[in-house]
Amino acid sequence: MLLTVIIPAYNEIEFIDEILRKVKETPYDKEIIIVDDYSTDGTREYLEKLEGNGVVTLFQEKNQGKGAALRRGMEAATGDIVLVQDADLEYDPREYPVLLQPILEGKADVVYGSRFLGGPHRVLYFWHYVGNSVMTLVSNMFTNLNLTDMETCYKVFRKEVIKEITIESKRFGVEPEITAKVAKGGWRIFEVPISYYGRTYEEGKKITWRDGIKALFTIIKFNVFR
Repeated sequence: MLLTVIIPAYNEIEFIDEILRKVKETPYDKEIIIVDDYSTDGTREYLEKLEGNGVVTLFQEKNQGKGAALRRGMEAATGDIVLVQDADLEYDPREYPVLLQPILEGKADVVYGSRFLGGPHRVLYFWHYVGNSVMTLVSNMFTNLNLTDMETCYKVFRKEVIKEITIESKRFGVEPEITAKVAKGGWRIFEVPISYYGRTYEEGKKITWRDGIKALFTIIKFNVFR
């Protein structure tokens, strides 16, 4: 079994070295694909030095967003299982065994790591939690799924699922788009609890309420008009 780990990265020079180390330490035969979304803080220059060290580095010619980075990473993926890993330290690669287990046991085609199923998490923004809950609720109403965390970064796919999904959203709308397409495809979805070490906006958190509004339109677009 070959695991592909896709890491979209934008201005993560503070964390990129540590997240790479943690991903490399996971006990799997894997390929690591990092897609730099035209970083300007030194991340790009750091990644340019990694060629030939067990990491595939792809560079966007301009900043396009997480969705565009994931699309490019998925196009390059060759693994039997594909896992999305954010470049910051909000999600812990030591939890890969929990995320992969339902697929390895033949019970799931897609696994979502939920921040709201009881795992330890840093206490942060109430309204950010409310926004996540609303997005998940609205998505569930259209997809008829009972997810607890549609917006989670930790999404894992069998390669057959990846071949059937073409990502169109360029930015954070990618999460509801993927969920809509997985639901329409009838793929078996599992949720597992994960820990979550959220960042403050001062520490580099990028998603805002504006992204939430765009996500609402994305939910309607890909569930009703596609």
